[in-house]
Amino acid sequence: MNEQRWNVALQAARNAAAAAAEVIRYYWQRGVEVEIKSDATPVTIADREAEKAIRAVLTAALPDAAIYGEEFGLDGDRDGLLWLVDPLDGTKSFVRRTPFFSTQIALMHQGELVLGVSSAPIYGETMWASVGGGAWLDGERVHVAQTADMSQASLSIGNVKTMTGDARWQALGAMIRDSNRIRGYGDFCHYHLLARGSLDLVIESDLNILDIAALAVIVREAGGVFTDMDGQPPTLETRSVLAGTPAIHAQALKRLAL
Repeated sequence: MNEQRWNVALQAARNAAAAAAEVIRYYWQRGVEVEIKSDATPVTIADREAEKAIRAVLTAALPDAAIYGEEFGLDGDRDGLLWLVDPLDGTKSFVRRTPFFSTQIALMHQGELVLGVSSAPIYGETMWASVGGGAWLDGERVHVAQTADMSQASLSIGNVKTMTGDARWQALGAMIRDSNRIRGYGDFCHYHLLARGSLDLVIESDLNILDIAALAVIVREAGGVFTDMDGQPPTLETRSVLAGTPAIHAQALKRLAL
């Protein structure tokens, strides 16, 4: 993609996130009925209508790009330009009236994540990034912290059910004891905090690429490292995350190695 098309794609993602935000705010104020999908997760009309709004904007901007969305699946060929869309990541929070949910939109080009937008309309912030363009929070460039030692690090843990059943659980406990502070902000929130220097490490399991694709680009462009718990870069099959400042990520990866 040339630079002009790159800029068009990023602007389209931001516009699509803004369109989804309007839908989400409407249903947040009005209230929704909750359905349970076949995988036992909740879904609402807000999820579906937000994804429709996103798809309309993205398709108009890049008609040759495929779209893989949480609610309506894959439309097109996933091997070329591929939008990854979670219109309302954190539906469980949404239906329980807590603001820790977001819209996640990323673009993958030939298997590489190249841009992302993370919009949290009720929480009140939007972050975006593109490869080589830095990471931005509501128009202000952000960077990860310079924390270099685990004893000074602030950690945040998200979904970790799978971890409780393998050898990493004890390693995680030891790392928590050796850290400065442990929290569990969850969903988009702890990645935003990491990218702007307010956290040093995020650990999660039991997720999918739509949850974290945009956040991976944002954290990397903020100077952080974003991999799965085996140290591999995100792919369409990713199910875990280890993200942090360069030094803390390296220390955590070594300690969590099976």
